Parts: sequence; structure tokens; C-alpha cells
Amino acid sequence: MNNFLKWSVFFVSVTAVGLAAIIYFPFQKKNDLASSNLPTLENNPNSVVAVSVWDRNIKPYTGNSELTVYRSPSCGCCGEWVKHMQKHGFQVKDIQTDEMETLKQQYNLPEELASCHTAIVDGYVVEGHIPGNDVKRLLQQKPDIAGIAVPGMPLGSPGMEAGDRKEAFAVISFNQSGETEIFAEHLSY
Repeated sequence: MNNFLKWSVFFVSVTAVGLAAIIYFPFQKKNDLASSNLPTLENNPNSVVAVSVWDRNIKPYTGNSELTVYRSPSCGCCGEWVKHMQKHGFQVKDIQTDEMETLKQQYNLPEELASCHTAIVDGYVVEGHIPGNDVKRLLQQKPDIAGIAVPGMPLGSPGMEAGDRKEAFAVISFNQSGETEIFAEHLSY
């Protein structure tokens, strides 16, 4: 019995170390962001600022910068997207409402493009976690569309940052008839 107890303790210990390694080491993996000039804890121990990949290379924009965002009062990721847009120079009017479904219908947003928040800027609908530079491009090009959307809530999009976890996503344009096409793709960032 004494031998059995020793082996049991040994296997439990090995299993615990293995599980700890599985949990710990994926977070230690180097990526392209770690070798950039972004201030990280690794290359700037005095800084404890979260830096988003979406806030690099912010392009200047001199057009209409007033953005009205409608969002649920209980949605935290929407607040992070608002901060992202402010970093890109937009003056944000943040309206919290429980009438999101009605609002999306009012602006003729196709159901399959819905996300958690809806913004209006210069007459365009901006739905979901769209990068600020894509919104600036929309406003500079002024295409004949109703708006742009990032359906759902893809991990890694502005406001949905989750460490190294990222999903490829597309920004979809749509017109008043509900016809869609790809406005921008973010496959690797």
C-alpha cells in the first residue's frame, strides 16, 4: 500500500505540473506585437498601459468627427469601442438605451449584420466593432451606401481585445435595399 501511495502522489504531481504548463505557456508565446515599438511591460517596466493593435498608426482625419453611439447600458465592450473611436479623434455622443432593436430597424440595418452597438456619423450607420481607420476611410470616400458593419462581436476587433486571441473578420457595406459587399477585411493583424 505504501508503494501505491508513493506512485499516486508522483502521478498527481506530474499531472499538476503538466496542466500548469499547458495553462501558463500559451500566454508566454512571442508574437509580432511583442517585437514592435509598442510600450509593453516587457520593454517598458514603468508602463502599465493597455495598448491595442487598433490604436497603432492612427491616420489623421479632418472631416466630420461627431459620432453618436447607441448602446445597451450593460455592454462593457461597447464602452471600449467608444474609447477606441475617441483615440481616433471622434467626438462621441454616447447614448445608452434599451431600445436597440427599434433603433436598428429605424436605420434599416439588415438583421444578419447586427452587433451590440450602432453609431451614426455623417448620415452613415456604423454597426459593431469597426476599426477607426475604416470609419475614416468611409467618411473620406463617401460611397453611396447606407453604412458599414462588423456582424457579431469578433475577438480581437476594437473593443473586443482578448490578449493574443484574434479572429479574422470583414467590414461589410450595405445599401438601403440590404445589398451587401465587403468594405474591408482584417485577416492578419
